[in-house]
Amino acid sequence: MNHFLKKTQRLIFFQQGSIFSSALLISMMIIISRLFGFLRYRILAGFFNKEELDIFFASFRIPDLIFEILITGALSTAFIPLIIKYQKDKEKLSRNISSIINFIGLIMLFLIILISVSIEYLIPLITPGYSMEKNRQIIFFSRLLLITQLPFMIIGNLLIGFAQAYKVFILTSIAPVLYNITIIIFTIFFAKKLYLFGPILGVIIGSIIFCFSQLPIIFKINFFYQPIIEKTEGLVSFLKIIVPRVLTVITAQVDATVDLILTTFLGSGRYTIFYLAQHLQLLPVSVIGMAIGQASLPYLTETYQQGKIEEFRKIIINSVLNIFFLTVPVASFFIFARTPLTRLFFGGEKFDWEATVLTAYTLSCFSLSLPFHSLYYFLTRCFYAALDSKTPFYISIFSIFINTLLSLFFVFFFKLPVWSLALSFSFSMSLNIIFMLAALTKNVVQLDFKSMFLESFKIIGAAFFTSFFSYQSMKILDTLILDTTRTINIFFLLLIVGSIFSLLYLFLSWIFNVREISVIVHFLIKAKEYKRKIIEIYDQYD
Repeated sequence: MNHFLKKTQRLIFFQQGSIFSSALLISMMIIISRLFGFLRYRILAGFFNKEELDIFFASFRIPDLIFEILITGALSTAFIPLIIKYQKDKEKLSRNISSIINFIGLIMLFLIILISVSIEYLIPLITPGYSMEKNRQIIFFSRLLLITQLPFMIIGNLLIGFAQAYKVFILTSIAPVLYNITIIIFTIFFAKKLYLFGPILGVIIGSIIFCFSQLPIIFKINFFYQPIIEKTEGLVSFLKIIVPRVLTVITAQVDATVDLILTTFLGSGRYTIFYLAQHLQLLPVSVIGMAIGQASLPYLTETYQQGKIEEFRKIIINSVLNIFFLTVPVASFFIFARTPLTRLFFGGEKFDWEATVLTAYTLSCFSLSLPFHSLYYFLTRCFYAALDSKTPFYISIFSIFINTLLSLFFVFFFKLPVWSLALSFSFSMSLNIIFMLAALTKNVVQLDFKSMFLESFKIIGAAFFTSFFSYQSMKILDTLILDTTRTINIFFLLLIVGSIFSLLYLFLSWIFNVREISVIVHFLIKAKEYKRKIIEIYDQYD
C-alpha cells in the first residue's frame, strides 16, 4: 500500500518542465473536463426544456460575476506571479500571501452578504423579460449558490493558484472533472424528484469536492498560512496590479449580463441557446487558448523578469502562430458542421428542432472569432508577465463598448435573432486582438508582423480549401450513406468528416509550406517524451 501511495503522490505532484508539457497536460485534462461538461449539458437537455434551462443558467449569472472578480481578476494577474516572486523565502511567502488570501476572503464575505440581501431587487433588473414566477426561482437558486457553492470554488481556485505557481498541473486538472461528474450524477438521480434543485444540489456538492480535492497541494508547497492582514509589500503590489484587471473583469461581466438582459427580450429559451452555443465554442478556446495561456504565465514571467527579451519575443511569436494554426481550422469546421455538432452535444430529448437550428447559427457566429478568442488568453498573460494589467483593461473597455453598442443595435433596431449577439461578440473580440497586438509591440516587445501575416494567410488558405472539400463530403455522407436521425450516426459522420478534414488540412499546410506544420511533429515527439517521463516516475519505485 505504501508503495502504491508513494507512486501516486509522485505522479500527482510531478512538476512540468516546459510550456509545451504543461499546455499538453492541461489541454488533455480540459478536454476530459469539457467532455463531461457537455455530457452534463446533454443530460440537462434530456430532463429539462430550453425554457426551464433558462432558470438554471441564469441562476449562475450573479455568483459567476463575483467569482470572476475575485478569482479571474486576481489569480493569473497577480496571485501566481507574487507566489513565484516569494516562493524561495518561506517567511515572506507566508506573510505576503496570507495577507492577500485573507483580504480576498473578507471581500468575498462582504459581497456574499450584501448581494444575498439585495438579490430580490437585482434579478428582475438583469432578467426583465422573464415572468415573476421564473424570476422567483432564479432568486432562490442564485442566493443558494452564493452561500453554498461560491466559497468552496474560490478557496479551491486559490489552492490551484499555488499548484500552478509550482508548475504542478495534474492535481489541479482533476478537480473540474470531479465537479462535472458530481453534477451529472445528481441530475440523473434527482432531477425527476427534485426538479431543478437536483442539478443545483449537484453543483453545491461538486464545489465541495472541487475544493477538498486540492488540499493535498498544501503538503507540497513551502507555505504556512497566517490569519493576518498586514500592509506588506506583496499586498500593496497585489492591489496595484489587480485594480485594472478587476475593472476589466467587471466590464466583461457587465457585457455578459447585458447579453442575458437582451436574450430575455428575444423570447423564452433564447438565453439557453446563447449560453450553450457560447460554451461549445469555448471548447477549442479552452483546450488551445486557455491551456497555452494558463501554462505560459510562469514561464513568461520568469523569462521577462530575467531580462531575456529576445527569448520572450520568440515565445510570443511562435505561440501566436501555433494557436492560429490550431484554431483557424477548428473555427472553419465549427462553421460548416454547426448543425451535427449541435445535435451531438445538446440533442437531448427536450431540445427541440427550433432550439437546434438557432444554436447552430449562433455557434457559427461565435466561431468567426474563435482564433482571436483563443489568442486573447495568451496575449493578456504576456502583459501580466510584464506586470502591465492596465493596457488589456483599456483595450477591453473599448471592445466591450463596441460589443454592447452593436448588440443593442442588432436587437432593437434591426430586430435580429439571438445569433446577432454572437456576431457582435466576434467583431469586438477580433478588434480587441488587433489593438492588443499593436499595444504589445509598442509597449513591451517588438513583433514581426510581416512574417506573422504571411504565415496566417497561408493557414487561412489551407483551412478554406479544406473546408470546401470536407463540406461536400459531409453532404454526401449525410444524404446517401448515414441515417443521421440517430445520434450514433451523427457521431460517425463527424468522426469521418473530421478525419478527412484533419488529414487534408495537414496535407495542404505542407503544400503551402506552413512552418507551423512542424508543431505536429514536435507535438508527437513531446507527447512520447512526456509519456516516457510518466513511466520513469513509476519505474523509480518498481
